[in-house]
Amino acid sequence: MAELKEMYRRIIEDPFPREMSIKFGDQTLLYRKRIWSIRDPETGEIVQRGLRYGENPDQPAALYELVNGNLVLGGCQFINPGNGLVSSITEEDMIQAGKHPGKTNLTDIDNALNILKFMMKRPAAAIMKHNNPSGVAYGASLAEAYDRANMADRIAAFGGALAVNRPMDRQTAELISENYLEVVAAPDYEEGVVEILARRKNLRIIRISKMGELEKYMDTPVVEFKSLIDGGLIVQQSQINRVRTKDDLQPAKTVHKGREYSIKRLPTEREYEDMIFGWHVEQGVTSNSVIYVKDGVTVGIGTGEQDRVGVAEIAVFKAYTKYADALCFRRYGIGYKDFELEVRQGKRDRALLDEIDEETRNAKGGLMGSIMISDAFFPFRDGVDVGIREGITGVVQPGGALRDFEVIEACNEADVTMVFTGQRLFKH
Repeated sequence: MAELKEMYRRIIEDPFPREMSIKFGDQTLLYRKRIWSIRDPETGEIVQRGLRYGENPDQPAALYELVNGNLVLGGCQFINPGNGLVSSITEEDMIQAGKHPGKTNLTDIDNALNILKFMMKRPAAAIMKHNNPSGVAYGASLAEAYDRANMADRIAAFGGALAVNRPMDRQTAELISENYLEVVAAPDYEEGVVEILARRKNLRIIRISKMGELEKYMDTPVVEFKSLIDGGLIVQQSQINRVRTKDDLQPAKTVHKGREYSIKRLPTEREYEDMIFGWHVEQGVTSNSVIYVKDGVTVGIGTGEQDRVGVAEIAVFKAYTKYADALCFRRYGIGYKDFELEVRQGKRDRALLDEIDEETRNAKGGLMGSIMISDAFFPFRDGVDVGIREGITGVVQPGGALRDFEVIEACNEADVTMVFTGQRLFKH
């Protein structure tokens, strides 16, 4: 056990070359390994290294930045050098480096930017954990956006990575300093903010100045690689999310055995807003996934399951769990599980916990009035029935299933509106 703890402290030497080139026919892309000179917080020595380690502390890893080459394939122009975000982070951008970053620290921030690039019109915050969002929210201010994202899943946010789309201000920093995060990324930091955040010595405080230009990355594809265990590669173009406004969402309809089925109720303006918000969050969620959103904040996020009805149920379970925890924390200053333990130990009144449980059941975990988002079609109506039982008012899904007519009928029976995107959002 002591050896494992030591593994988390040390930096793994990586065997990867300083430069790497990839040829696509007669076109060559040149990449350069990112190396930082950072003072070790424990020894005080300046250490020159790249990534601390990969997904696990015994996996060497390296970060490469695209530095040369302009790739055009099939008439599609891929991203050019000079547009680095996470791969371009320098020592100066690491305002407080803490320990050298590991792979997951940076991929979490990268996926947060993948979500926030659609949310630049209003203050927004995305908290990531294991490359999935634990909470994403809009707010009237950055502080409100962070607080809503954090309270959407306060439990999973512990030790997570936060990215915000506005310069960090004092009010937001004070809220952040009350919690434990691994990484905070923002386009800039107002005067006095770093001192507040730096109360946590190992927090990585990162400036990504190009975050102000995130919208341009919505339509710029990159080449994605998947390595196989035999050394082979699968290469694909990154997906371009086609949904930008409500006009990109089509009221659900289909034809089955010569009969047309269509959704009876069109979405309200508020529902349209949540539908677009939810579909943009869905872009960053590992498939098979179903999420619920309401009033510009995530309510329940189900990720990476094998069946759609199962992941819809998991997202409901998480919504109830996180709602009860948020109630307990705001009311008594401790989390639900800690309160529950103190009840068992005789330190707290069981009736207070029962009260929280009752409020959570009555509010259906905050799901009433929410929008259900699915990254792929519902093969059967049982998936949407899960959300309907919890009081959802709308559904967003790609459409295209053989039983779309059953799903439409289920929604019409419950006066639930539904739109099709015509696009799947799998992310593996």
